[in-house]
Amino acid sequence: MNRTLEHILPKVQKPARYTGGEYNAIVKDRRTVDTRYALCFPDTYEIGMSNLGCRILYGLMNEVDGLWCERCYAPWGDMEDEMRREGLLLYGLESGDPISDFDIIGFPLGYEMAYSNVLNMLDLAGLPLRSADRPELTPLIVAGGTCAYNPEPLAPFVDLFVVGEGEEVTLEYIQLYRQAREECWSKEEFLQEAAQIPGIYVPAFYEPVYREDGTLEEMRIREGSGAPEKVRKRVVENMDGAYFPVKTIIPSTEIVHDRVMLELFRGCIRGCRFCQAGYVYRPVRSRSPELLAQYGKAACEDSGYQEMTLSSLSSTDYPCLLELCDDLLDYCAPRDIGLSLPSMRADTFSMNLMERLQRVRKGGLTFAPEAGTQRLRDAINKNLREEDLLQSCRTAFAGGWSGVKLYFMLGLPTETMEDVEGIADTAQRIVDLYYKNENKPKGRGVQVSISVACFVPKPMTPFQFVGQNTEDELREKQQHLLRSVKSRKISVSYHDSHTSFLEAVFAKGDRRLSRVLVEAYRRGCCFDGWDEQFRYDTWLEVFRDLGFDTAFYANRTIGLDEVTPWSHLDYGVSREYLVREYQKALGAQTTPPCNRACSGCGANKLLGGACFDYD
Repeated sequence: MNRTLEHILPKVQKPARYTGGEYNAIVKDRRTVDTRYALCFPDTYEIGMSNLGCRILYGLMNEVDGLWCERCYAPWGDMEDEMRREGLLLYGLESGDPISDFDIIGFPLGYEMAYSNVLNMLDLAGLPLRSADRPELTPLIVAGGTCAYNPEPLAPFVDLFVVGEGEEVTLEYIQLYRQAREECWSKEEFLQEAAQIPGIYVPAFYEPVYREDGTLEEMRIREGSGAPEKVRKRVVENMDGAYFPVKTIIPSTEIVHDRVMLELFRGCIRGCRFCQAGYVYRPVRSRSPELLAQYGKAACEDSGYQEMTLSSLSSTDYPCLLELCDDLLDYCAPRDIGLSLPSMRADTFSMNLMERLQRVRKGGLTFAPEAGTQRLRDAINKNLREEDLLQSCRTAFAGGWSGVKLYFMLGLPTETMEDVEGIADTAQRIVDLYYKNENKPKGRGVQVSISVACFVPKPMTPFQFVGQNTEDELREKQQHLLRSVKSRKISVSYHDSHTSFLEAVFAKGDRRLSRVLVEAYRRGCCFDGWDEQFRYDTWLEVFRDLGFDTAFYANRTIGLDEVTPWSHLDYGVSREYLVREYQKALGAQTTPPCNRACSGCGANKLLGGACFDYD
């Protein structure tokens, strides 16, 4: 271990975040390595180590001869202070070497509130922030993930973005990089070739042109760059052939999701109009139950984990779920390994499923109605009736559960105060339902927990056109909800509107916001997704000092034919479809799930045919 690091670690909280050396961490002989990749997660070790996408990319890249992928996480404030004091550069956990010496540095972007961490990590690595100030090919700065579907706020800092799923395209641009280095290409020559790879967006080749009113007129392609007019996202067509990390790193300290995670499928059939992931991960592609069972058992054998999660956007929509659960539980039950489903829909919850999940241990019960009235659930296309929710709770109470957690959102498009009151009414009906259960456990009361998030309009959804409620409006709705709850059996928690507001600004932001990011970072903004670190007043000061109107990004309605900062990216779903869905939302009209009827979103073209076979 580096002697400076040895000197620092006794002074910081959770030193295990920074030491490496975990079981299954991959250390290669430098003499056999020609390309080094730093996978830099812009948040803490505990969150980054829980990320399945990072586990996949780490294992996938390290299977390639001559390529060594190491991990790097954002150091917490105490560690950062010590590193800066001692002049210790940001380093890879496996080797301890500065990541500035690596060939490629990649940032997975899953949350807009991590943007300031990206800049801070580049600075901690001793690297210039802007791509234009890094003229050499090495190190190449890459980013991908959900936030890459609107990469513009970070565009000046990143050399290339991966649009879509990264397994295949990552290896393709790494191979191109190896060729470029061997043949002594310039950075410009490499980026021109990289832009020809489907799923690669090179922001330096696109210039935003703005109108006088601040809206975007076009994304002008730089002459001679050869960049495509639209960058189409990459998808993994065959999930059974996709890499799965059976051998995963076992952390040396507690992390958020310390368990085996099985990815059942990608995409979602539901089409909830607020859900960005449900649109950008289309079309639906599933893994076979036989392969999933094989992966799950092998991963538990290798890791010793005592919990397994079946993970997808809506896990209970997996068509072979009961068959898979039976297979896994035959293995899990004798070994006391818990099996959980983190994303259950109330309309697909059943006694058969519940009995299977109880064979090992009983976990919590969580549903996400999202809205408090049927009209609003129809407007957001939740395709969930209150009767379905109540029936699922009735089934759970009959099976011995005495508590349920409900997720809702405030500030949804077309929402009224009557819809807000409907959240409290729904929770009260569930409380009443419990006490009507003749078989309820003696001496135990019911507890209904309501968790309420603030709606954030996201790019590439039907609600990308709407403005977010102002913070005053959101706070008024939060207080109205609290007043509407009359029972002590119901508890309410809600998210801070400040972070949701800033999330909306950057979710729908353009390249001009890069100036805001730099200035906020320079004034100490970092870990903005953490309440104890979030400097809301500083952000407001930066916007004001630089002359930015935050309402232009967060609260303004976007025209249905307006050019957006993400219009030059093609993720499969057509703009015409989003407009149709938005207009249906205004009339509280629903669209059926994809497996019942095709609604013509366009995503099937990514697979060269229909997503489903319809009767």
